[in-house]
Amino acid sequence: MLSWDEFDKEDTEVAAKSTNAGQAAEATMDRLDSAGGAAALEARAVTAADSAAVARAKAALDSLDVAEGLAELEGASARVAVDEKRMINCRADLNQLVPFKYDWAWQKYLDGCANHWMPQEVNMTADIALWKNPEGLTDDERRIVMRNLGFFSTADSLVANNLALAVYRLITNPECRQYILRQAFEEAIHTHAYQYCIESLAMDEGEIFNMYHEIPSVAKKATWGLKYTRSISDPQFNTGTVETDKELLRNLIAYYCVLEGIFFYCGFTQILSMGRRNKMTGVAEQFQYILRDESMHLNFGIDVINQIKIENPHLWDAEMKEEASQMILQGTQLEIEYARDTMPRGVLGMNAAMMEDYLKFIANRRLSQIGLKEEYPGTTNPFPWMSEIMDLKKEKNFFETRVIEYQTGGALSWD
Repeated sequence: MLSWDEFDKEDTEVAAKSTNAGQAAEATMDRLDSAGGAAALEARAVTAADSAAVARAKAALDSLDVAEGLAELEGASARVAVDEKRMINCRADLNQLVPFKYDWAWQKYLDGCANHWMPQEVNMTADIALWKNPEGLTDDERRIVMRNLGFFSTADSLVANNLALAVYRLITNPECRQYILRQAFEEAIHTHAYQYCIESLAMDEGEIFNMYHEIPSVAKKATWGLKYTRSISDPQFNTGTVETDKELLRNLIAYYCVLEGIFFYCGFTQILSMGRRNKMTGVAEQFQYILRDESMHLNFGIDVINQIKIENPHLWDAEMKEEASQMILQGTQLEIEYARDTMPRGVLGMNAAMMEDYLKFIANRRLSQIGLKEEYPGTTNPFPWMSEIMDLKKEKNFFETRVIEYQTGGALSWD
């Protein structure tokens, strides 16, 4: 029978063995570090086999100051604790991805990767035949297709430029930056998709790609968005003061809540309504994929805005709330004007008045999502099928062409 004394003795022996094993492993690693360091130094030595150029390269590296590089990383020599991470104005190492503070940002990155798609995967044969047929589409329907390709072909480039030239640099959280990189790539895919549609339909590329400064209803939306990029895209712009932090917040509200959260909705509704009527099904399928991506972009942006508000409550004062509300209302008004321009007559089971109701419904959602008062009380959604398109995890494409959950490889479930 085992006594407690023997049990303690056995436990002590196990602990001693574990400690000895750990010390032995540490000693082995020290020897490997020493051997590796010596081997690296030996590799730096100039040999007779080296060309003059290789010898100069090795000599130049002799003056490389590692300490200077670490200083530029602002604290990179210390490991980052979760509590040190912040959305803006963080001094911790931006290159250390884990531990995560915002798990939602990493999950959105993973979801975006799983939802990868490319424009060439979509069959445009039926669209080409319909577009070439003089009787295939009405003048109103052709106007809708051209106006929307004209706006979107530039709009996603504006968003991508804003992300790459400004937002990525100013957001100081690595997991959020990881998603921003994915979003920027998705914006490039979207621009590619519009170009693919335009090329497939043999449209006048000069006419379509110049609509953003030639067609007033399109130009106004582009101009409105660009003014919020102007200051923060300056390489000398930095956050850290109340005013500059607010400037970044304005930009995020402009691009996520308005440009992606309102400006896209009239066009998406129009094109997807065509698809539901078995017209321009290839273009509509591309737009459906893009809408799924944009919905995730919007949700990410809302989370970023609200997290900045939590971490910097002094920024979200009465003045900033009023300004944010006005930005969303201005964006809604511009989109209402765009709706009237793109469909001056009823078409596709909708009209400008119905679209105005829908846009006001969307505006209420954007206001409430960032904690502001709804400004269009009693407004309802006249297009409930749009919510179904965005919200369903998986469905058979309504054009009966392919499964619409466009996940890659092993991520795709066929249940």
